[in-house]
Amino acid sequence: MTETFIINKGQKPTDEQLQEVMEAKKKPIIFDEDAPELSSAMYKAFRSSVIQRNRNKNA
Repeated sequence: MTETFIINKGQKPTDEQLQEVMEAKKKPIIFDEDAPELSSAMYKAFRSSVIQRNRNKNA
């Protein structure tokens, strides 16, 4: 189950939200056909695109 929260700039998460994140960290990642594990080449391409996006975002 996925929950979406809108957090505005400067807003701090509630204690309940922080607790949910800590609980989620304890659960294993489950890969399937809709969300397969990335190969090392795909991970490298994804990481590169994130760096490029962030570089353009800050300019």
